[in-house]
Amino acid sequence: MEDNNKDINNWLAVTRSRNGKWWYSAFHNVTALVGAGVLGFPYAMSQLGWGPGITVLVLSWICTLYTAWQMIEMHEAESGKRFDRYHELGQYAFGEKLGLWIVVPQTLIVDIGTDIIYMITGGNSLKKAHQILCKDCKPIRTTYFIMIFASLQFFLSHLPSFNSIIGVSISAAVMSICYSTIAWTSSAHKGALPDVKYDGRSSTTTGNVFDFFTGLGTIAFGYAAHNVLLEIKATVPSTPEKPSKKAMWKGMIAAYIVVGLCYFPVAIFGYWAFGNSVTDNILMSLDKPHWLTAVANMFVVIHVTGSYQVFAVPVFDMMESIMVRRMNFRPTWYLRFISRNIYVALTMLVAIIFPFFGGLLSFLGGLVFAPTTYFLPCIIWLVVYKPKRFSGSWCANWFCIVFGVLLMVLGSIGAMREIIMQAKDYKFFS
Repeated sequence: MEDNNKDINNWLAVTRSRNGKWWYSAFHNVTALVGAGVLGFPYAMSQLGWGPGITVLVLSWICTLYTAWQMIEMHEAESGKRFDRYHELGQYAFGEKLGLWIVVPQTLIVDIGTDIIYMITGGNSLKKAHQILCKDCKPIRTTYFIMIFASLQFFLSHLPSFNSIIGVSISAAVMSICYSTIAWTSSAHKGALPDVKYDGRSSTTTGNVFDFFTGLGTIAFGYAAHNVLLEIKATVPSTPEKPSKKAMWKGMIAAYIVVGLCYFPVAIFGYWAFGNSVTDNILMSLDKPHWLTAVANMFVVIHVTGSYQVFAVPVFDMMESIMVRRMNFRPTWYLRFISRNIYVALTMLVAIIFPFFGGLLSFLGGLVFAPTTYFLPCIIWLVVYKPKRFSGSWCANWFCIVFGVLLMVLGSIGAMREIIMQAKDYKFFS
């Protein structure tokens, strides 16, 4: 039985390879973190305003770095045992059944929701690049661009494990730095619009309140990637003399330095240049120079191609684990081929039907990204280590919990309203 379990682990996507280096984790984390969310940060700033916007950005950077450290520490909370998946850590803290029900629904929604958003982002960026480079061409529906992007995922989804997509992840991480740099340097070079305004986006107080809520959710989405953190850490080798947490923390620090260098300039310069007229994707606001905007959009396409895979691997791992362990399928290449193709097809279909980029960012950011990144690690830490009440650790954890719950509740409310508003004028398969 133990040998059979080992054979299955050697076949599954997360535990197949454990020879990752610290810089593997750095690139995987940059790819997961610096995603499409950063492109919505200037828009979020226009909803939050200068003071609250920068405050939420800074607090999110500190809070999520702290919870990342917690998860890295808890990966081997029990001597001789590694928690390679988020739900395994949840089961250790809350019990076999309760831990599964608390963690699995949230992580699945995060992973699948992110892949749907990246389908939308990839399709929109391809369309924008096509419009810039071929102004006289006949307009093509967004649906077809999403399908083109999906064709890449049908191919890449058959790479067997996290470490096998390291090349894709490196390319994606480099592209994220490139398009973020283009976004903020182009905004800085363009300068503030002559009639730029920094007051609320809506003409009513109610509208501005809901916009504020939506902005919170967008920020939460941009910082949230902890649901794949343990799965990434599972690829790093670990021994009693050289535990994996040292390499992983080194990679995480490198990733968060990159996050800061990308997030803050994009948010600040993008909002400064366009004010409350900025779109929910900063690259859509940049039209000149045309060639540079087209290049930036293609960089986004390359990046979200890799990001899609980083968030898809844990889903593949869970699907294939259930089919092999619970449904007694044989671990074969054609099982993997069929299941992964079905997953890519379903995310493509949902992206085509509901391409509400800005609203989805905020809704998922508030509803499930905030819990899995901002406060669920803190709750698990309190359960596992039981720090003394009112100690530094206890206070830090409760601050992150309260902050995360506020982001979750308010972000979800604002985003649902925005999705409803956008849906009024939307035509299916446009």
